[in-house]
Amino acid sequence: MPPFHSSHGGREMNSDEREITILSSELTLKKSSVVEGLSLHRPVHKRDVVGKTFCSVGLSTFPGSIVESSSQTTEEKIGVLLLNLGGPDTLHDVQPFLFNLFADPDIIRLPRLFRFLQRPLAQLISVLRAPKSKEGYAAIGGGSPLRKITDEQASVLKIALETKEVPANVYVAMRYWHPFTEEAVHQIKRDGITKLVVLPLYPQYSISTTGSSVRALQNIFKGDSYLSRLPVAVIESWYQRQGYIKSMANLIEQELHNFTKPEEVMIFFSAHGVPISYVENAGDPYRDQMEECIFLIMKELKAREINNDHTLAYQSRVGPVQWLKPYTDEVLVELGQKGVKSLLAVPVSFVSEHIETLEEIDMEYKELALESGIENWGRVPALNCTSSFITDLADAVIEALPSTMAMSTSTGTEEEVDNNPMQYFMKMLFGSVLAFVFLFLPKMVSAFNKNIL
Repeated sequence: MPPFHSSHGGREMNSDEREITILSSELTLKKSSVVEGLSLHRPVHKRDVVGKTFCSVGLSTFPGSIVESSSQTTEEKIGVLLLNLGGPDTLHDVQPFLFNLFADPDIIRLPRLFRFLQRPLAQLISVLRAPKSKEGYAAIGGGSPLRKITDEQASVLKIALETKEVPANVYVAMRYWHPFTEEAVHQIKRDGITKLVVLPLYPQYSISTTGSSVRALQNIFKGDSYLSRLPVAVIESWYQRQGYIKSMANLIEQELHNFTKPEEVMIFFSAHGVPISYVENAGDPYRDQMEECIFLIMKELKAREINNDHTLAYQSRVGPVQWLKPYTDEVLVELGQKGVKSLLAVPVSFVSEHIETLEEIDMEYKELALESGIENWGRVPALNCTSSFITDLADAVIEALPSTMAMSTSTGTEEEVDNNPMQYFMKMLFGSVLAFVFLFLPKMVSAFNKNIL
């Protein structure tokens, strides 16, 4: 089987590697230079799309989350597959969405000996977390806006590509809710796509985001004669692209003008966290890429004579394990105690509005910041369909096209398949009991020691 190929990094992946290799993890950043983005395999003539932003309230979404191009020739049909997390459309969807999330072995990484606990543990956690999660989704309208926004991004990306004379069908694949990756791949096969560019909507690579989504793709491609021969290029990370950096700087600069004294505002970058073990034990380059990303954004702002202080923290941690530090909630309290009065929150790892921006940042963290002594609060909106951002994504797709080749179906992890219903039932039952014990035994012992001994 030919090796998996990425358009970023200029080298091929060895199919024997245990995890998806992070081609962009070999950082080339130096203080005197700026990384220019994906390597350009052939000259690309860039033409900007007119307009500040593509998104509009009245923009319709597309059935099956596909935006078709009618001008492609029969010789070549280009497809672009946008990968995203997904989110529950309604409150009724919250618990099954959480189950899909926690059942992913790239989210909860269990030792091989305990891998049979994955689904029982996911079921238990999803049931326990669903009530609180429902409250959060209810606060932002009763469901996630992520699918609608991603469909809009697919629509305007198709327009940007057509403007650059590269007609393509654009598909949306969500990891944990509809439209699932399987649905998008089925449509790609039905449309007879001959060349595919996979574009995760995560600027920085992590095992738990891009890695998980690509692993799901590899599992689907496995054993399929059409898909195993389909030329594919995966853009694993794009946080260092100038279009993205400038788009982020533009939004920050605009929001700073809303403060009475813009020069006194603390720029507060809040990124989604990951367990520290991902970085230290599994080699996840997420932290390095995030720090490099912040350096590049601040370098762009300084070039515009914007010299505000800034800091980076990580949000959205769950469970008892240690996550990347510093934590957003703790840093907000510390900044208030240090006398910071004006703060601009920047959701740096999110390109679309969803619960972690609309509820966690806009509600929870804003309230915490004001309680901690910060008087003036602002928040940079997600990029969504900002024209400069979408145009740069189109450029990234075009630059990746010459790198397409057959995708390796080696995921580096073995998927257990239970075809025996009784065996599956016994594993779920036994696993559920163990999961319950592992989750609650420490709390029960602690309560016993406190109240009895």
